[in-house]
Amino acid sequence: MIRVLIADDEAMIRAGVRSVLSTDPDIEVVAEAADGHEAVELVRRHRPAVAVLDIRMPGTNGIEAAAEIRRTVPETGVVMLTTFGEDDYILQALGGGAAGFLIKSGEPEELIAGIRAVAGGAAYLSPKVAARVVAHLSATDAGTLAGRRAAARERVGALTARERDVLAFLGSGLSNGQIARRLHLVEGTVKAHVSSILARLGVDNRAAAAVVAHEAGIVAPAQPPLDR
Repeated sequence: MIRVLIADDEAMIRAGVRSVLSTDPDIEVVAEAADGHEAVELVRRHRPAVAVLDIRMPGTNGIEAAAEIRRTVPETGVVMLTTFGEDDYILQALGGGAAGFLIKSGEPEELIAGIRAVAGGAAYLSPKVAARVVAHLSATDAGTLAGRRAAARERVGALTARERDVLAFLGSGLSNGQIARRLHLVEGTVKAHVSSILARLGVDNRAAAAVVAHEAGIVAPAQPPLDR
């Protein structure tokens, strides 16, 4: 059973997320919060596998709550709910250790897939979010889209061939176990590759590595999970 906390200052949004998650018999919503401070307190109390946080909340916002959750309850994965126009917040959340990013207007199946991925230790970037992040970065002082893609390819060029294979599947949202089965490796070997990839790319988490993968254009095509 995947235990989940939902945090959003809008009761209707919380009810909608809860309704979507209720369709999956393996997911249980154990708590709801109306702001970031309450979310952190409830995560400490219930220790859910995943905390689903709205980015914009009164008082302690989702980004601040995510950072505090990752600091105090690191076993809880964080999925951020965002809307279009919040690209700067997404970048901040990436730096704060959030592992998943979903658009509120996305498909219900995407919400469930994201929670399952993060609960399994993977990163999950909604394709729309990944595209927005890459486009936003290209419009900032960080450089043009072509420049960022070139920089990403250069960073990926420092990886071994096997690490590039792992990064491609990581960018598609697969867990270590799923990547191991795709590449016919032991899961512990994949875990070691992921640690090396993060270090070589100079990023702190899998979601940030996934952004680099998207920029470099090496994300593996979506495939049916091997464990279904």
